[in-house]
Amino acid sequence: MEPLTELFLSYTGQQHQTLEALPTSGSNRRYYRLTAGEISLIGVHGESRDENRAFITLANHFHQQGLNVPEVLAVSDDEMFYLEEDLGDLLLFDAIKGGRLTGVFSHDEKELLHKTISLLADFQYLGARDLDFSVCYPLAEFNHRSVMWDLNYFKYSFLKTTGMAFREDLLENDFEKLAETLLKDETHTFMYRDFQSRNVMLVDGNPYFIDFQGGRKGPVYYDLASFLWQAKANFPSELRDELIDRYITSLRNYQPVDENTFRERLRHYVLFRTLQVLGAYGFRGYFEKKPHFIQSVPYALNNLRELLQDGFEQYPYLCGMLREMCELKQFADSRKRELEVRVYSFAYKKGIPEDSSGNGGGYVFDCRAINNPGKFERYNNVTGLDEPVIRFLEEDGEMVTFLENIYPLIDRHVKRYMERNFTNLMISFGCTGGQHRSVYAAQHVAEHISQKFGVKVSLIHREQNLEQEFRKR
Repeated sequence: MEPLTELFLSYTGQQHQTLEALPTSGSNRRYYRLTAGEISLIGVHGESRDENRAFITLANHFHQQGLNVPEVLAVSDDEMFYLEEDLGDLLLFDAIKGGRLTGVFSHDEKELLHKTISLLADFQYLGARDLDFSVCYPLAEFNHRSVMWDLNYFKYSFLKTTGMAFREDLLENDFEKLAETLLKDETHTFMYRDFQSRNVMLVDGNPYFIDFQGGRKGPVYYDLASFLWQAKANFPSELRDELIDRYITSLRNYQPVDENTFRERLRHYVLFRTLQVLGAYGFRGYFEKKPHFIQSVPYALNNLRELLQDGFEQYPYLCGMLREMCELKQFADSRKRELEVRVYSFAYKKGIPEDSSGNGGGYVFDCRAINNPGKFERYNNVTGLDEPVIRFLEEDGEMVTFLENIYPLIDRHVKRYMERNFTNLMISFGCTGGQHRSVYAAQHVAEHISQKFGVKVSLIHREQNLEQEFRKR
């Protein structure tokens, strides 16, 4: 990379000491870290002069607007190479790894997401201020042509690879209807176009935005859809709703927002963006043979299945075709495997509950060492669900301490099962009669798992002939 090393020397006045190639993702640009003593810069080689010029011009403009982007420091005469500020190596995508793998996001992970999404409206509005959109590449604005490019990208790079038969004329009719819906709003805002956690870097806990060279003038919904429905983000619906609310609050600094209208408009962009990314995964994965993109297909299909549950009456043929596509045999394994936890209370004298899933059980905890309410006649006709027994078990502290020791073990197990896409876990609590101690413990553990992890929990108090289901949140 002689042009980059020469540019480094020209800008810093020092010979580089190290030149490290950095990982790339979907683009054809190549990134390098060049260092000399305490100086560290990122060198970029892009194969398209027009695309390079778009990034450099946009980065300079955004920097002038006070937005968090890497500063471009030096550009080669032919505009094929440039140096930019080194923001480090921490991507938001990696910082929220725990949540992405389990669907359970920690407080710190949520804070990073809230902080990022609250800056999006600033980027869209301040980024558009005094911007000459003619510098954008390959198009200056989101228009009918760009919509149809992306829809046909899906059709030719993904749909046709499935071998599925479909009516192109009817599909094109619904494509036209979708394009008309997407282009209803006219706003003077910058559309990032690839706004996702892989394109957000964290510097001292603050989000910085990269890879915006494909941006153009366009509606605000697209970027929100890109971020919240990113294939591998694995955001649960309640977290998505939180982040939409946070975004709307920021957006109201620039324009009035009717929340119901906004959310309905957003759904159409989620559909469009999902089809676009499936096209990209098909092209990058099936044609360019990049396995990272093939691995993302199941996540995008699960987003699509969720979206199609309510459907879009405006696009009947498209929705029918997509539902059929999602059920194709080659995508059978792409369905999201979700964990169900079954929690039992039981009496030891009647035997340990059988594992109906066939996976060999899980945990069995013995509650018989805990002080037993059953030895007192006044508790004969009540259970661990009733206030007198609850008070008895909690006041002497034995049951509380017992569960405090169990929760961390169960939490780690549930989290690991979710990471590994296991579908069944059984946790049983036994006592002498299956009436007091085991019932209290099973009830509290089931509620704890449901509240903390949001998975489906089936609770069975076997000897009381009581069942309760905590649905997935």
